Amino acid sequence: MIATQSADRISVAIIDDHAIIHDGITGWVADATAPAIGVVGTYENIEQFDLGDSSADVIVLDLQFGTGAPQLASVADLCKRGLRVIVFSQHTASHIVMECLDLGAVTYLSKAEGRVHMLAAIQAAGTDQPYLSPTMAKAIAADDSTKRPDLSEREKEVLISWFQTESKELVGKRLFITEGTVKTHLGRIRTKYANVGRSAPTKAALVARAIQDGLITVDEL
Repeated sequence: MIATQSADRISVAIIDDHAIIHDGITGWVADATAPAIGVVGTYENIEQFDLGDSSADVIVLDLQFGTGAPQLASVADLCKRGLRVIVFSQHTASHIVMECLDLGAVTYLSKAEGRVHMLAAIQAAGTDQPYLSPTMAKAIAADDSTKRPDLSEREKEVLISWFQTESKELVGKRLFITEGTVKTHLGRIRTKYANVGRSAPTKAALVARAIQDGLITVDEL
């Protein structure tokens, strides 16, 4: 399971088969503050990561190792373990981006998106906040899903409040309902999306669905 980061530091593990990526991200995060970011492990593949310390708060994961196909199964496996995964890949096809979000990735960055986007994505992932990269925004705009669930006004209100706060507890305080009621609403929303064939297992996936369906804009996040 994911470690609980300290209030002033987020720990990161990098899984990528290029040393330049390890060095680059390590350099990018070195001067980060509020919170600080520290790289606690660099790995060339999933097998090395499994043999190492997997207690990092956030995992930065490449999709392709060597000349093989994108390893979407690795995204699914890490997310099922409860790890917060940022996919960092040269692949920018919209269907790949959306599939990674559906599998549980919290953010998808292309390798053309550098330091500023990586820092923002890591800090957002470390505090369970959504981060919409340009690659994600493009993929969401290109997605042609048309089936929309019938959400109640209260469900929409809970969903938007959750996007704009750091926890379900804060949503409850904002809307004057219990944290348990917030969880019930979010569970029902996920079920409704799953029932129309647009599963949204993570906050990032729900953000994508909400933007597609016109429930919230990027500026409102």
